[in-house]
Amino acid sequence: MTKVLTDARSIRIKGRSFLAVMLSPDLPFDDWLIRLDDLAARSAGFFLGRPVVLDVTDLAIDRTQLKDLIAELTARNVSVMGIEGGRPSILGPGMPPALKGGRPVSDLEVPQPEPTNELTSRPAPQEIRQTTQSIVIREPVRSGQSVIFPEGDVTVIGSVASGSEIIAGGSVHIYGTLRGRAMAGSVGNASARIFCRKLEAELVAIDGIYKMAEDMAPNLRGQAVQLWLEDDAIKAEKLI
Repeated sequence: MTKVLTDARSIRIKGRSFLAVMLSPDLPFDDWLIRLDDLAARSAGFFLGRPVVLDVTDLAIDRTQLKDLIAELTARNVSVMGIEGGRPSILGPGMPPALKGGRPVSDLEVPQPEPTNELTSRPAPQEIRQTTQSIVIREPVRSGQSVIFPEGDVTVIGSVASGSEIIAGGSVHIYGTLRGRAMAGSVGNASARIFCRKLEAELVAIDGIYKMAEDMAPNLRGQAVQLWLEDDAIKAEKLI
């Protein structure tokens, strides 16, 4: 018997973008997982509830190795939403879907910001910026809160509490104490920087390279500091 559809109601389909963390493991996986555990132990809740894309481009692994890696990540409450760069031969049923065509959000067309007299970004006439927008947070960022703005710079007029995080596609400017996590250049901007009035951070990261609190020079704690990326390492100096 053929069922005839008489209901003319439409199905609503929308497009929406979400920011995901890209994990790029390297071999041997056991050593890489030890480093991942170290990051998770020193920055509690870093992966909690955060979508993750697993980049296995150019890794010489088979399907069994990939399945075992996904199982290890699942056991650590790391939610893999997709796999990028995987050969068809290593993908299979029960695995996250293959993803391709991902690109930094800053590559999308965004409207030009309106001229403003507010101090939302530092002047840099010689610098070619990948980002075109900025936002200003006019109140403290409290523990458990996340500010995610992949389109550009984030400026906080206040402090960033322990257990909170700022994730920016551009640079991060904090005019108070940075006690939580600050991640600049989150969509592949190695020229992004982090500025804060008082450095007491749990973690800082630029373009995926991170540094934990105990890895920072003791003479920088409690100081006004700028941080930048140089030769795949985070550098820091006091602001005068």
